Amino acid sequence: MSISSSPLLLRPSLAIMARLAHSQSALLSPDSNPLLRFFLKRTFYKQFCAGENALEVKQTVDGLRHLGFSGVILAYAKEVVLDKKQTDALASCGNNEAAEACIRNEIIPWANGTLETVRMTRPGDYVALKFTGAGSQALYDLSRQADPSPALKQAIDSVCDLAAEKGVKLLFDAEQAALQPGIDAWTLKYMERYNKTATGEAVIYGTYQAYLKATPAVVASHLEAAQKGSFTLGVKLVRGAYLGSDPRHLIHDTKADTDAAYDGIASALVLKSYNSVLQPSSKTSTDAPFPNIALVLAGHNIHSVRKVQALCTQEIRLGNKAPDVIYAQLQGMADEVSCELVVAAKQALAKSGAEKSVDVPKAYKYLVWGTTGECMKYLFRRAQENKDAVQRTREGRDAMAGELWRRFKTSIGASA
Repeated sequence: MSISSSPLLLRPSLAIMARLAHSQSALLSPDSNPLLRFFLKRTFYKQFCAGENALEVKQTVDGLRHLGFSGVILAYAKEVVLDKKQTDALASCGNNEAAEACIRNEIIPWANGTLETVRMTRPGDYVALKFTGAGSQALYDLSRQADPSPALKQAIDSVCDLAAEKGVKLLFDAEQAALQPGIDAWTLKYMERYNKTATGEAVIYGTYQAYLKATPAVVASHLEAAQKGSFTLGVKLVRGAYLGSDPRHLIHDTKADTDAAYDGIASALVLKSYNSVLQPSSKTSTDAPFPNIALVLAGHNIHSVRKVQALCTQEIRLGNKAPDVIYAQLQGMADEVSCELVVAAKQALAKSGAEKSVDVPKAYKYLVWGTTGECMKYLFRRAQENKDAVQRTREGRDAMAGELWRRFKTSIGASA
């Protein structure tokens, strides 16, 4: 953690990670270079990832549960990030031997890894899906906004069925802007299929990036689709993670604009009421009842977290049913935010009747698993897109150390 919290070491570390994440050389692959794997596994990987196998993941997750987290969001690290030239050159695998190779070498390994991820979780946990990890045919289908190929559809169906059976929720992660319309179309179809529940719960969630100018309109159109389809809209709200690859003109001009969009969308969803940021997509939306919402508030901004907590408490005290909300931060980042949520939940539950008068926050950690090589693109993207958070990891580390010290003193009978 000292590397990622040091301004002096951070810049060269990012440059090295960029080279490793995008290199095709076996020498620069942590999965084939044991010395490189040894170094990375004990530095960046250890801080930000859950493990390379089920045993390592279990140890990491058990540690988080012991600290008081309500659960985890677990993701299989395999993913693909393309530049514009690569996106334009995408082609279908067809129906010949190339198609069989795509299924055998790309779709099946992705499906197996994702199914294993679901098996690693408990009821109430979440699993994040990266469709680009399924390979070239998935990329082609998404870029053309086409339905998934039969083999990929079968794989996705098997993942969704297993998750629904286990009581695990699925987050269809956002990806590059060139692929997002295709992901949105798939997400709505699966929401309509799996989110039809009388309790308002959701199995499938879409991911919405507040840094994109079009996001409020996209959310509004999906709310209308949920109204018409009578399904719960699962929303994972993030600020955004593809600054390095999304076209700049699609992104808000300032961070303040992104923050306003994020907070405005979150407020509208919690209050189930349109506002100046999230406006109805049509008169039909205005006249119809607001659809059921399940919200994953993902982010490292404590001010946004506190605003939503206050709104949820307000709704509870007014006798309104607040939507199902969880709060999520990345493993290895914003631990001070996570600790505040864990402590707030314990304090609320310790008070008589508190669960009926205040929001009892559910704190989750988002973590990925996979080989060191499979996690490189994730590690580089997180470090690149969250430079401020990476530079603040020393504060997060100190907050976590303080909580552990408080627990130790309590265990030996010393005053906290």
